[in-house]
Amino acid sequence: MSQVSETVVIIGGAIIGSFAAYFLRQEGFKGQIKIIEKDSTYQFSSTALSAASVRTQFGCPFNIGMSLFGVHVFKNVQQYFGDDADIGFDERGYLMLGSHDAAQSQRENAMMQREQGASIEILTPQDIRARYPWLNVDDIGIATYGSANEGWFDAWALLQLVRKQARKLGAEYINGEVTGIETSADAVVGVRLADGSRVACDWCVNAAGPAGGQVAGLAGVQIPVEPRKRTVFHFTSPVASEGFPMLFDNSGLWVRPEGDGFIAGIAPDEIDDAHPNDDFEPAHGLLEGKLWELLAHRIPAMEQLRLRRAWAGHYEMNLLDHNGIVGAHDTLKNFVLATGFSGHGVMHSPATGRGVAELITHGKFTSLDLSPLGFQRIRNNQPIVESVVY
Repeated sequence: MSQVSETVVIIGGAIIGSFAAYFLRQEGFKGQIKIIEKDSTYQFSSTALSAASVRTQFGCPFNIGMSLFGVHVFKNVQQYFGDDADIGFDERGYLMLGSHDAAQSQRENAMMQREQGASIEILTPQDIRARYPWLNVDDIGIATYGSANEGWFDAWALLQLVRKQARKLGAEYINGEVTGIETSADAVVGVRLADGSRVACDWCVNAAGPAGGQVAGLAGVQIPVEPRKRTVFHFTSPVASEGFPMLFDNSGLWVRPEGDGFIAGIAPDEIDDAHPNDDFEPAHGLLEGKLWELLAHRIPAMEQLRLRRAWAGHYEMNLLDHNGIVGAHDTLKNFVLATGFSGHGVMHSPATGRGVAELITHGKFTSLDLSPLGFQRIRNNQPIVESVVY
């Protein structure tokens, strides 16, 4: 079948689905692109509720490569989306703190990251004190810092740019909820919507984010992807934000500047981290029960913080290994998965969208090899060991 007469249906119209549509055109796909999004306001979208940052400090080379391509797009949005494009990219790196016991492995990781093209500094406790005198490093044995190609940005602005360009290139956004996926032999042939309508397809892309596991189930495919709620706290504190990095503490907390204050978060304990269903209420107890004490330990001046607001979003959590699932299903050959990123979705959305487009247009990954993220590891229950997961 000619690509001119083919139709790609993308389930999920946030950042990954929109980048997939955009890159389909960049890779030369001439057929129809239909993007189905149930939350047309994006009020509950993981993209819109994200802390929107990018790091190159990973333990797997393909994750580093995905981040490097992502940050290339983020730093050059005018090249991709026009002279007026702006996502407010703030190129301040991640400062990742490690214990004395973890120092050797973190140092080895940093050396590997450099080999993959990342710009990573290795800091001793003395270096950290000199550069960040507000930090308590008494129990810290090492820090690594991304001196380039790491930072944060406005995810909502990025989403609007990509959606606008995808539409300009002929992609159609459909406001609707997919309630069924029709299959025949080894292929998806169409999707059914809640309003009773049907959309035929030659390719079906699952970019449904936290609903990725549920959507896959409609096609009879089981993947371990479920939503998990994460809360972000916005506060002020008597700490200067100038020169303040994205700080990842070895306790699991993260904190960075935002406006005239800071935002921070931490994952809840596993026993409190159940499927949230439709719960988007911030977990206010996390601040006083866990986060505040850890912040005050690491940054003593933050004991005097004043909470301004809090919000919660849903991670698309891959319960097997906290890495994305990217690639075609092994029996439904035209069912392409692009979900399960477990907090890395926004930063890896350009590379994922490009990879999906390459698979559909060329039948293989032609730039960055994303095959380690494929479905076969899910089928075989073989998790990827990614050592730098938060």
